[in-house]
Amino acid sequence: MSETNQFDNILPIAPLKIAALEGSMYFARKVDNYLVDFRKTANMQHRDNVYFQEYAQDSYLVDCSCPRFGTGEAKGRLGESVRGSDLFVIVDVCNYSITYNVCGHENHMSPDDHYQDLKRIISAATGKAHRINVVIPFLYEGRQHRRTSRESLDCALALQELQNMGVTNIITFDAHDPRVQNATPLNGFDNFQPPYQFMKALLRTEPDLQVDNDHLMIIAPDEGAMERAVYFSNVLGIDLGMFYKRRDYSTIVNGKNPIVAHEFLGTSLTGKDVIIIDDMISSGGSMLDVAKQMKERGARNVYVCCTFGLFTDGFEKFDEYYEKGYIKRIVTTNLNYRSPELLEKPYYTEADMTKFLATIIDTMNHDTPIGKINNPTEKIRKLLEKRQNGDLGK
Repeated sequence: MSETNQFDNILPIAPLKIAALEGSMYFARKVDNYLVDFRKTANMQHRDNVYFQEYAQDSYLVDCSCPRFGTGEAKGRLGESVRGSDLFVIVDVCNYSITYNVCGHENHMSPDDHYQDLKRIISAATGKAHRINVVIPFLYEGRQHRRTSRESLDCALALQELQNMGVTNIITFDAHDPRVQNATPLNGFDNFQPPYQFMKALLRTEPDLQVDNDHLMIIAPDEGAMERAVYFSNVLGIDLGMFYKRRDYSTIVNGKNPIVAHEFLGTSLTGKDVIIIDDMISSGGSMLDVAKQMKERGARNVYVCCTFGLFTDGFEKFDEYYEKGYIKRIVTTNLNYRSPELLEKPYYTEADMTKFLATIIDTMNHDTPIGKINNPTEKIRKLLEKRQNGDLGK
């Protein structure tokens, strides 16, 4: 057996490097810390081998930036070499807190601006990195995943553009419709879900939550959330209910057909806690309407679990509904920017995804199957066992 063959199962495909754009730097640093910890003790017996010279590092983050000219035009810059590396570029397209100046005017970066900066960093690394992977937790234009009548196909076009620029793998979370990956069938497209992190956050903050069919029900707020809700209910072994939206298709308000009413399909909610599952809270109007109807139908406590908390219309309505008892807790991940104001809300809990993403990056860098880390069923069951034994911890 050759010297390289004996390391086939443990040798990374190339030295690991992470390029985090400005809007995702805080999140990326936490991911980097986990990767450093992972590799401090891994494969210690091979550290003297030439193939592991760059395996354990103090940090895998590379110096990168997108400085702008006075006109607002920008360029991608790498402050160090990424030649021969397995490069992971992390971008948060929803971080509106990042600003730049154009002719003396301050502008907040839109998803379009972040996406352009992503392409600039890819362009700076193309032809040098061994492989380029994009980590884009909130899939850019993921809500425009299909065409209706005379509309653009933005998400599919963006994926094809990244593929043409040399991107090998795209890593995202809870894509609005993962079937959009069909636009680039020859590329890697991995869509991860956060149900384990949701349950971990809920069980640690809600000691009175009883996870059984007599006390808890999973709710899908619309048809699009059914797959997520069905999985949750099956893993937890509890009933499922669903709302469906009746829309007025004769009217368009802010680019969409307004919701006339929410209709509920499911068994009695009287005295039960409910968990509403969805991929995002945008303005939150429909989510709050569902929560209110849950309480009016006799639900005890309403918990909301959404991957992305965008809160595009602010928090005033959420504060009101919390004070009225319509919602008890909202759980979202830290995959996108959340304002400091949200983090201080008494009803808000963060589901930390940094360790999960570090595990994903480490696994992909070794070019090994990701099936186990993408199937949280066993982890949720162990979590419930720990809860039952009073060993959940903090």
